[in-house]
Amino acid sequence: MSESMTQANTAPPLSFSCSRQFIPWLVQHQISLAFTTYQTNRLFLVGIKPDGSLSIFERLFQRPMGLFSQPNRLWMSTRFQLWQLDNALTEGQFHKGYDQLYIPRIAYTTGDVDVHDVVVDECDRPIFVNTLFSCVATISDRHSFIPLWQPPFISQLVPEDRCHLNGLALVDGKPRYVTAVSRSDVAAGWRQRRRDGGCVVDMQTNEVILTNLSMPHSPRWYRGKLWLLNSGTGDFGYFDPVLGQFEPVTFCPGYLRGLTFHQDWAIVGLSKPRGEQTFSGLELEDRLTAKDAIAQCGLLWINLNTGIIDHWLQIDGVISELYDVQMIPNALRPMALGFMTDEICQLITLEQQPIPTIPPDQLHPLDPPQPSPNLTFLEDELERGENQASIGSNPLYWQDN
Repeated sequence: MSESMTQANTAPPLSFSCSRQFIPWLVQHQISLAFTTYQTNRLFLVGIKPDGSLSIFERLFQRPMGLFSQPNRLWMSTRFQLWQLDNALTEGQFHKGYDQLYIPRIAYTTGDVDVHDVVVDECDRPIFVNTLFSCVATISDRHSFIPLWQPPFISQLVPEDRCHLNGLALVDGKPRYVTAVSRSDVAAGWRQRRRDGGCVVDMQTNEVILTNLSMPHSPRWYRGKLWLLNSGTGDFGYFDPVLGQFEPVTFCPGYLRGLTFHQDWAIVGLSKPRGEQTFSGLELEDRLTAKDAIAQCGLLWINLNTGIIDHWLQIDGVISELYDVQMIPNALRPMALGFMTDEICQLITLEQQPIPTIPPDQLHPLDPPQPSPNLTFLEDELERGENQASIGSNPLYWQDN
């Protein structure tokens, strides 16, 4: 048995707990969430059951990381592929009680280039951070990727993860800002600059606009501001262009990765730092100790007007790290298909299209008129169902505290 399987089988059961007003907030705003945890190879979809309780749906993918949400579509990077998952249900349709059904339709094989953040630009073109080659890239029909941009401090495109480029922000549909753990131009040089070597680069001007950050992640443009996570200190904040510095808004008890917005809230992903050198020696450790706090894993809802954490979803058990989080608007209870059972083979959907009118005398006797196609499902058992999903031998359950 592999070490990872042993850890999964011996870890505490996976559980979800949430703040008192978290479920009413989801119902009020008619949204659901998707988040990835490459640590245990899972995509999670969070929504509400018809009885008003929390719905947690999971699917297995190899090392899922970057997520990007579009109407009826999710993009997700995995170990060596970039996946397009499409919702097969129309408004008002349900499948086994779910109002969104995401099916992996298209995969672009990139090879294991350690894709981090993923976005889709104004031309509907997927663009991603190619961390191994220290560049921003897009898909290719014939090759692993097409390089689009590289930081000014990177001298050549080689598979050396020199600066640990990780985050990418869109502005008006165009890729504009990136985060990197350092400005190193040698193989894995970022590992020696984790505490204060992080930076933000403006792709349009090639200017380094922010420095002295600690392992920054998840830059996002929202309401005219560039927001980001200073992961090594535990701070959520924004870039102040007048002062030319990072302005912290809220300290969060964990290593931050993953950021999305809804109205007056920022939703951030929270991880427990691994017990290894990559996450040791950071200011986050000292701040948690000073506050008599322990690092947590889950999602936080930060009020942009007050900086206060209004709601939270905490994850305990085998999962201790998240990478990305995305909001799914106008959806209460999403699900997805995976590859571990025959369900993806048996569930067939037909797109409705008008049937051309053909005079009866032109119909071949062996080709009778075909009925108008309807959306049809040939179903098999779910790979993961409510209240029976598991990681290793542990059941998946949730608690409402």
